Amino acid sequence: MWRGRRRGLLGATVVATTMVLTAGFGGPASADPTTPPAGDQAAIDAYVQKYDHEMGSQIRRHEGTAQMPRDGSPPSLGAEAAVEGIDVSGHQGNVDWPGHWNAGRRFVWVKATEGTGYINPYFPQQYTGSYDQGFIRGAYHFALPDRSSGAAQANYFSDNGGGWSGDGRTLPGALDVEYNPYGASCYGLSPADMTAWIKSFSDTYKARWSKFPAIYTSTNWWNQCVGSSFSTTNPLWVARYASSIGALPFDWSVHTVWQYSSSPLDRNSFNGSYDRLVVFATNHD
Repeated sequence: MWRGRRRGLLGATVVATTMVLTAGFGGPASADPTTPPAGDQAAIDAYVQKYDHEMGSQIRRHEGTAQMPRDGSPPSLGAEAAVEGIDVSGHQGNVDWPGHWNAGRRFVWVKATEGTGYINPYFPQQYTGSYDQGFIRGAYHFALPDRSSGAAQANYFSDNGGGWSGDGRTLPGALDVEYNPYGASCYGLSPADMTAWIKSFSDTYKARWSKFPAIYTSTNWWNQCVGSSFSTTNPLWVARYASSIGALPFDWSVHTVWQYSSSPLDRNSFNGSYDRLVVFATNHD
């Protein structure tokens, strides 16, 4: 994953954001972060570095990337067609969307929120900028299931960029559930309690947007911490950094998206043609 702080993706210079952050973040139990002042780039970067856990960061930490494709090329999916995409968070700053478009990428998920306090300060440039470039884009939420209820986090996500509309250009919101960045892998929850938390998030999101969120996870984490079936409701976005996708999490027989690499940034492949991607961004559940 790209971790530079002063240059955007594909070498574009990061432009200082002037967005005023309006929400703090719970962070670790002992943390009491201060909202960075508008225009203070150093403070904004420090805020992102401390409180923004990018998608897959904890999966890579626990499961590694030794088998990740090294040449940057998409692996063979064994499917008739696939569409290339990426995901970004505050760590990427202001993104060079024309550069990614010219590289053949056509969809993106942008981190919107984490827990019930953190909002990605670069979200407007990333979410609106990708749309203006022509991308099919959506938002994702990094779950902290030991901090507040699934319903509370679904509403926070929905209120801060995570909405959905069947316009053919908006992906369903995605729930990023992975290893705890602050402690025990499963956040101190039993599989039954984690299942209930995820269902609460999913049902709350569906009630607001008439669309179930996609679930982003790894097979190892899911089978350890959840082990329940969401295959009839939620599209699967699976992380496995290898040349083949391997076993899917419990009870899913097909994936919708595969995050197969994090070098030089998170790279994803949609399991279908571009026309099917448009349908995915259009149909209500």
